Amino acid sequence: MTNTYLLFIVLFYFNSAFTQDRNWENEKIFVYNQNEVNQIISANQIFEKRWDVLPQPQFWKKIMCLTPDTCIVNIAKNRHVLEKIPSERWIYLSKENKRKFRDSIRKRYSLKEDELVYVTTGKNHFYKFDAVYPSISKGIEVFDSLCVDPWYAQSILLIESPGQLKKSVSGAYGPFQLMPRVARAQGLIVNKTIDERKDFNRSAFGAASLIKNICIPEAKSILNRHQIEYDENDIWFRLLVLHVYHAGAYNVGAVVDKIKPKEGTQELIKNLWQNKAAGFGNCSQNYSQIALAAHLILHELVYENCSEIIGPNSR
Repeated sequence: MTNTYLLFIVLFYFNSAFTQDRNWENEKIFVYNQNEVNQIISANQIFEKRWDVLPQPQFWKKIMCLTPDTCIVNIAKNRHVLEKIPSERWIYLSKENKRKFRDSIRKRYSLKEDELVYVTTGKNHFYKFDAVYPSISKGIEVFDSLCVDPWYAQSILLIESPGQLKKSVSGAYGPFQLMPRVARAQGLIVNKTIDERKDFNRSAFGAASLIKNICIPEAKSILNRHQIEYDENDIWFRLLVLHVYHAGAYNVGAVVDKIKPKEGTQELIKNLWQNKAAGFGNCSQNYSQIALAAHLILHELVYENCSEIIGPNSR
């Protein structure tokens, strides 16, 4: 994102009566570039609730900005970085030699024998923030028009298939990476000749509909089962909904049932990062960590390239 994209930022002032059920309005930031205006959702709540200092989002920030020719050796439970190595030193090892390498790391850093060690490759070739940036404003507009919190649009666009149009190994496709069955259930046409998932507006409509009609209600149901109060605007609640979007309500419900939380806080999400159940595994654990990291990177890209920031609560 260059200086030509970003000249200054102003915060949007909202009418409280109009936004009674649209609490996200006071999180919108408008980015001006001559005659072009884009909008993003502020990361201020992430900073205010101290999500930014957690080691997991900080780790993924490093990975998302790191070239694929480098790997980070890290401790699985807290993503503590031990060292960096060239990717070729890792990817060409046999399964047995990879095990031996991890054992040598445990010995070198005096870790317990059962301490999981991960070797994670840089992914800046996938997370193309400059390329996805222009689409964020469009996604926010579609979600907004459907009265769905646009924070989800921004999150999904940043991490699912940023600035690309690729089909996953599981069959998910489009900017919001919808599965065929899910897309059809939300009214999109997906057959041998037509696939509306590649159309941005239709894909955004499908994702917004999915979140509004399934993901948010299912997240509430899971929390109600444990008699946990929630505010839909809180980051921890939004992250739980993102997990439902990615892993499905059954799998998220299984891991929450395993944790048996007593209240809805940051600790609930942190516990999701450390637990597995049903189909909720490592990729599911990482999902909200990556989302937080992506919001932080976007924040830095925007604010570092601005000549002026105007408005209350500006960082």
